[in-house]
Amino acid sequence: MANINAGPFTTRPEINGTFGVVATTHWIATAVAMGILERGGNAFDAGVAAAFTLQVVEPHLCGPGGDVPAMVYDVRKGKPEVICGQGPAPAGASIAHYRGTLGLDIIPGTGLLAACIPGTFETYMLILRDYGTMRLRDVLEAAIGYAMNGHPIVERACATIDTVKALYKEHWPTSAAVYLPGGDTPAPGTLFTNKRHAETYLRILKEAEAGGGSREAEIERARKAWSLGFVAEAVDQFCRTQDVFDVSGRRHRGVLTGQDMATWQPTVEAPLTLDYGRYTVMKPGPWTQGPVMLQMLALLKGYDLDTLAPDDPELIHVWTEAAKLAYADREAFYGDPKFAAVPMDMLLSEGYNAERRKLIGREASHAQRPGRIEGFGGRMIIGEHRAAQAGAGEPTVGKIGDGGTVGKDGIVRGDTTHIDIIDRAGNMFTATPSGGWLQSSPVISALGFPLGSRAQMFWLEEGLPGSLAPGKRPRSTLSVSMAFRDGAPYMVWGTPGGDQQDQWNCQLFMRHVHSGMNLQQAIDAPAWHTEHFPASFWPRAARPGVLVVEDRLPPATIAELKRRGHIVEVGPGWSEGRLSAASQDGVRRRAAANPRGMQGYAAGR
Repeated sequence: MANINAGPFTTRPEINGTFGVVATTHWIATAVAMGILERGGNAFDAGVAAAFTLQVVEPHLCGPGGDVPAMVYDVRKGKPEVICGQGPAPAGASIAHYRGTLGLDIIPGTGLLAACIPGTFETYMLILRDYGTMRLRDVLEAAIGYAMNGHPIVERACATIDTVKALYKEHWPTSAAVYLPGGDTPAPGTLFTNKRHAETYLRILKEAEAGGGSREAEIERARKAWSLGFVAEAVDQFCRTQDVFDVSGRRHRGVLTGQDMATWQPTVEAPLTLDYGRYTVMKPGPWTQGPVMLQMLALLKGYDLDTLAPDDPELIHVWTEAAKLAYADREAFYGDPKFAAVPMDMLLSEGYNAERRKLIGREASHAQRPGRIEGFGGRMIIGEHRAAQAGAGEPTVGKIGDGGTVGKDGIVRGDTTHIDIIDRAGNMFTATPSGGWLQSSPVISALGFPLGSRAQMFWLEEGLPGSLAPGKRPRSTLSVSMAFRDGAPYMVWGTPGGDQQDQWNCQLFMRHVHSGMNLQQAIDAPAWHTEHFPASFWPRAARPGVLVVEDRLPPATIAELKRRGHIVEVGPGWSEGRLSAASQDGVRRRAAANPRGMQGYAAGR
C-alpha cells in the first residue's frame, strides 16, 4: 500500500466516468449492481439487487432478518428522502416483561429477545416499487444464484463462524447445520452455499409471479408472502416454540410474532439537514445516530479547519472533543420521535452549539457531558461492564488476516455493510443494511436465516428517550449520508461500524471539504475513533477518554494527543472503518471504496 503520510496517495484510483458508479462493501455486490445499471436499471434497482446479494455473501454482516436505513434522491421527484427500514419492537416487548417476568436488567445481545420486526424485505420492496423500474426476478436472481450455487466465502466470515462454533454445536444446532458444513468452520475461499436461504427467495418469487400482471402487482404479492405468508408463519412458530440460549446465560423464547410482521411497513420521511459552507448535509432522524454527525459539524463550524492538515493533532483533538459532546447528547436525547419528543432543532442550532463549543478546552475531557434542554431528556446511563461473550453486540470494527484485529475481549470484530450508487440520470441511492447476523441468533431452519438483535439498543429503564416500548424503534447506530453542493445533488457515503459509523463519516467529509482530497484519498487517509461514551450494544460499556488511532498517524501527533490527556490506543495501520462514497458533478460520476478488510470495491465507467 502507498504511504499516505508522504502525501494524499491512494491504494487504488478514484473511479471516474459518466455512465454510472457503484461502491459497496463486497466486490460481488458491486459487480451485481453494476450489471443492473448495464442492463438499463436505475440506481434504485441496482441498490436493491446489491442489498439482496450482500445478505448472501456477507451473512456475518447483514441478513434478511435485519434492518436498513436508506436515503434516495430521485431526479423525477427532485428531493431527497429517507426510507426507514428499522423495524420496531414487537407488541410483546415491554419493560415489564423483560425486567419483571424475566428478571433482566439489560436486553441480551444475542438470541430471540433482542429481535425487532425484520425491516429489510419490505423496505427493498418499497424502493423497487416506488423508485425502481425492474421486475422482482431481475433484482433477486443474483442473490438466489449465489446462495444456491455458492460464493467464495470471505476470511472474515469464516473467522466469525469460528468464534461461535462451540455455541452452534452446543446450543444452536440449526445454525450449525448451515454454517458448519461437515461439522467444522468452512475454509476461506471455498464455495459456500445456503440452499434454504435460496429456496425462501425462490418461493417468494414463485408466489409473486404466479398471478401475472404488472411488476407492482408482483411486488405486492411478494410482500404478502413475507409479512402475511409463509415467512411470517415460520418466524412466529420459531419464536413461540424454541428456547434459545443467549448471552444472559439462560434460554428464552422470543416475543416477535407473525402479527407483528403483518402490521408493520417501512415509512418515508424527509431527512434532517445542516448547512455547512457550500454544502447541505443530510441524515436520517434520531431513530438513528445520524444527527450526531450533523451536530459534530455544527460544533466544528467554530474552527478554521481549512488551515489544519488532516493529521494535525489540533484538528484530531478538537474533533474528538466535539464527538464526545455530540454523542453525549445522543445518549441523553435521541429516540423514536413517534414516542419521545427529541429537540432536534435545538440540538442543531447555532446558539446551542456555540454554548456547547465553550466546553472544548485544550485538554481531553474524561467526563460525560450531555447538554441541558428544559423539558427534554438530559440523563445518561453508563452501562456496567459485563464480561463479553462471543457473538454479542454488533460486529463493528476489526479485521482478521490482512490488517485485521481481534478485540481486547477476544471477540472477532467485523462490520455491517454499505452501498452507494449514482446512475447516469443522476439518481442517488445509499443504504446501510445490517442485523440478522449469523452470530446474533440461531438460523430459522425453515427459512435459512436468523433474526436480528437490534432491540439490545433499548434501555430497560423507564422514562428515557431510548426506553423499550412495544412498537417503538430502537435508536439504531445505522446511518447513511447525503450532501448537496451549491444546491445541487452531489454525494452519498457511509460505512459499517456501529457507534463509529458517524465518526468515520464525518472524517471523510472533512477531508474532502477542508483538505481537498478526492473520495479515495479521503477514505485511505489515517483514521481514528473515540470510545468515550456508552456503547450501543451489549454490554453497553463506556471507555472514557479512549481514542483509538491507526499507527499511520505521525508519531508526533500521537505524542501530542497523549500530552493533552487522551488515552490513546494505537491500532494497526489499516483498521479503522470500511467507508465508501459516490459523487456527481454535471455529467461526471465518481466513486471510491475502502481497502481495509480487502472486500469493498467501487466500479463504474
